[in-house]
Amino acid sequence: MIFKMKGKEGYIMHPILRDLPTEFTSERLLIRMPLPGDGKKVYDAIRYSRRSLQKWLPFAQQEQSEEEVEINVRLAHIDFLKREDLRLHIFCKKTKNFIGSSGLHRIDWDVPKVEIGYWIDDRYSGKGYITEAVERITMYAIDEMRARRIEIHCDEKNVRSRAIPERLGFELEGIFKQDSVAVNGQGLRNTCVYAKIFNT
Repeated sequence: MIFKMKGKEGYIMHPILRDLPTEFTSERLLIRMPLPGDGKKVYDAIRYSRRSLQKWLPFAQQEQSEEEVEINVRLAHIDFLKREDLRLHIFCKKTKNFIGSSGLHRIDWDVPKVEIGYWIDDRYSGKGYITEAVERITMYAIDEMRARRIEIHCDEKNVRSRAIPERLGFELEGIFKQDSVAVNGQGLRNTCVYAKIFNT
């Protein structure tokens, strides 16, 4: 099944027919799609890091069971296969330990453009792993998805999250004032929008 592009480049395949690598590496990391059975690793990381994650991420507001996390992982696996959302799990190549999660979200295949999100297990924070992962995932988006625009959104007050795109040369295109409700439901927050543009 094919769909006509909105531009002058002819036709493109349905995204589900795109052959995308399901895993790739950087210097220290293995980065791959979620797999059934990953739930316990993800659950342990969330449980250990919940106090930090609660400040910024909706999924950390409520305590989840290991079973619920495993269900979420399997749904993410399906979404990856459907090319609707490409969650990626990050592992240390040397130890095989789960470090955190990232991914390519809010995909618009017509452009194409994506948004990168990320979080890390507190036990591995401060070692440059997320910067390394995001840099490699950016290259994946360019090389495999032919991305023309890559965005990173984060809370204006999340200094550690903002440091990632700034370190990697993303441009701060703007700060959306009172753009979202705080994850704890108390007050409104500003959202920073960083982006990189590519001509492929």
